[in-house]
Amino acid sequence: MLAFIDESGDVGMKLDSGSSQLFTITVVGFTDFDLANKTDRLIESLRMKMRVKSEFKFSRLSSPNKLHFFQELADCDFSYWSVVINKAKLSGKGFQYKDPFYKYACKLVCLNARESLENSIVVIDGSGSREFRQQVQSYLKKSVNDKEDDCPKIKKVRIMDSHKNNLLQLADMVCGAVARSYTEKSDSNIYRKILGKKERSVQFWPK
Repeated sequence: MLAFIDESGDVGMKLDSGSSQLFTITVVGFTDFDLANKTDRLIESLRMKMRVKSEFKFSRLSSPNKLHFFQELADCDFSYWSVVINKAKLSGKGFQYKDPFYKYACKLVCLNARESLENSIVVIDGSGSREFRQQVQSYLKKSVNDKEDDCPKIKKVRIMDSHKNNLLQLADMVCGAVARSYTEKSDSNIYRKILGKKERSVQFWPK
């Protein structure tokens, strides 16, 4: 599998001073390279048609453009898993720090997708130092892989900038749609509904 991870919200815990109340993280998965490449080409073509100069980001697109994006991608063959983290109910010192919080969120969503992961290449949006990239890869492999499996659930973890990767942009859009569904905005359920059967699980955690 090829898996792409992106997030919506922030990992800050100053909930009374501007930090988001929720942090949403999503895995978008493709069972093979051909399906991924087909979707990649469609997004590239769509960018030209819609005259999007840089990249598709849910937070930057107008509602009509969001709607158009999801309608165009509705027939693509991918699945997604999301975890929506309710930061008000988090406890533990680790959540007060950016890197441990983020790594734990990645672990949660990958564990939810675990049954579909097989010898997977996981691509995560971001930059970070070489040390952090190595930490994320080691942490996810240790957390998700099982020594008893014939092949690893996660083979490799890469961190890339989303503006260079159309499928990370898809993960951003899907994650944004899930996050929007937990708001009271007028378009809160439109986009997630279009995604329909592509949704494998959305966990609200902790309850």
